[in-house]
Amino acid sequence: MKVKICEKHRLRVLILSFVLCFSSLVSSSDVPIIDSNSRFHPVFGSLGMVVSQEQVASEIGAAILTKGGNAIDAAVATGFALAVTLPRAGNLGGGGFMVIHLADSKDTITIDYREMAPIAATTEMFLDESGEVDNKKARYSIYSSGVPGTVAGLLYAHEKFGSLSLAEVITPAIDLAKNGIEVSIDLSSSLATRRARLMKDDGSRAYFYKKNGDSYLPGEVLKQNDLAETLKRIKSYGRPGFYQGLTADLIVKEMAESGGLITHSDLKNYRVVERNPVCGSYHDKRVCAMPPPSSGGVHLIQMLNMLENFELQQLGHNSAAYIHALVEVMRRAYADRSAYLGDPDYYDVPVERIIDKEYAKELVSKISLTKSSDSSNVLPGLGIDIESLSKKRQYRESEETTHFSVWDSFGNVVSNTTTLNFSYGSGISVSGGGFLLNNEMDDFSSKPGAPNGFGLLGGTANEIEPGKRPLSSMTPTIVFDQKGSPILTTGSPGGSTIITIVLQIILNVLEFDMGIAEASSVPRIHHQWFPDRLYLESGISEDTKSVLKTIGHKISPRTRIMGSTQSIQKGPNNFLFGKSDPRRQGAGEAVQK
Repeated sequence: MKVKICEKHRLRVLILSFVLCFSSLVSSSDVPIIDSNSRFHPVFGSLGMVVSQEQVASEIGAAILTKGGNAIDAAVATGFALAVTLPRAGNLGGGGFMVIHLADSKDTITIDYREMAPIAATTEMFLDESGEVDNKKARYSIYSSGVPGTVAGLLYAHEKFGSLSLAEVITPAIDLAKNGIEVSIDLSSSLATRRARLMKDDGSRAYFYKKNGDSYLPGEVLKQNDLAETLKRIKSYGRPGFYQGLTADLIVKEMAESGGLITHSDLKNYRVVERNPVCGSYHDKRVCAMPPPSSGGVHLIQMLNMLENFELQQLGHNSAAYIHALVEVMRRAYADRSAYLGDPDYYDVPVERIIDKEYAKELVSKISLTKSSDSSNVLPGLGIDIESLSKKRQYRESEETTHFSVWDSFGNVVSNTTTLNFSYGSGISVSGGGFLLNNEMDDFSSKPGAPNGFGLLGGTANEIEPGKRPLSSMTPTIVFDQKGSPILTTGSPGGSTIITIVLQIILNVLEFDMGIAEASSVPRIHHQWFPDRLYLESGISEDTKSVLKTIGHKISPRTRIMGSTQSIQKGPNNFLFGKSDPRRQGAGEAVQK
């Protein structure tokens, strides 16, 4: 039964009722995806499209489409290009998730190329003598790196679903690294911001700063010769060109010099896993996303299930009542995330129970329309025994992942999110290899109840074990219409905010009939159970904030942008409309010529 707005609530909370009087009840069939009167405009094309956080990478992907490649070819080319143009997140030394829809078979599959814990990893490896988490060791040391999966994942996708040769899709990235990239304002700024950390490592200092130690200025050229040579070895030998041979030797040497854990055996035995997506329905649409070890798909579906029980259009977009509903739903989903999510190869994740619509109704029945919940009173809801979780934690948002979306003229769609975890990962580069190592081991629960670098809590389901993949918030997603045809693909960086960002993109499009440009640009909100704080982007009115405070929400004084969505929407006559999030510099869309 849907939660409706009744006279009793208007009488009890007059100021809240004022907000609820405004509605948005326009039929989606009456709203064009592109509107000349709007302040927000997408890029559009009739063939294929690539949308990423780097314009150069998007153009490389689109050129592959123009050459006759499919969406998977273009995605692989874009992924390798981002390893050159966006070193803080694009990578060879990290991992990620890919969701693919294949037009011919109508199959939707996912590729899990998340990093794996080295065989020598132990549950208590990041605990100090007093039993507390040593955050420096977990985040910035050689021990923080999991076995990289990006190269294996991209090559797996290309070998199984691509149509062009590997040389054709990887050569543009080699040329970029060898000939150099023009340093953007964004790259120059990010390297300056992380200078103190990166300069501590010999490899990172050599790769990202001038010989005299100066930073690169916007407009100058950054050449990455060692990275070009690593890419050449991948071009020549495929997977063995990275996980065996010289590149593997360089990785293991880097580990050995600092007492790290990754061995030749770890690299050779790295596994890509093809998994079924986690899918659910939202009204008459179907949403498919990444399953565990991503927490994104499960809790995206869970939140959509809960929100089906609200009249969201009647509440009005970003009204106090709408934000209240979203916060209460987010609060409950993140409570479940803390307890039940982990690597499904090691832990029996109760996916079907979490995404059950009856369970969603049960959770919604505990939500008050007129009063905020106290997170300390909201516990994981399945009744499964879990260890007590610490509540006093600080939140930190990540900006360090990157997402790209690809759609080809055949109807194939790729949604891919990849990361090093923190910006520039561990800060440690493989000397002679030209690439950074991840610090994904921090995404495990080093101690039940202790937070990772983004403030997220976790229990034993996500504890460190040899060969295990850490839990992630990455949420590459594809949305389908009633006939099973894709209509939207999206994803974002943002650490713990990723799931709620993707949720809001979907709601903006499906509930409020926004075109993808507007859906990507309007203000966002976030809540993650603990800390019990509501985060708002600028643009939410002071009146709305006042109402939210009146009903008990604790609003963070910090205002900060959330995410960098890269989305493509299919419109009438199969036209494609793409939008790179305006929140980040350098992002861009490119269309097939």
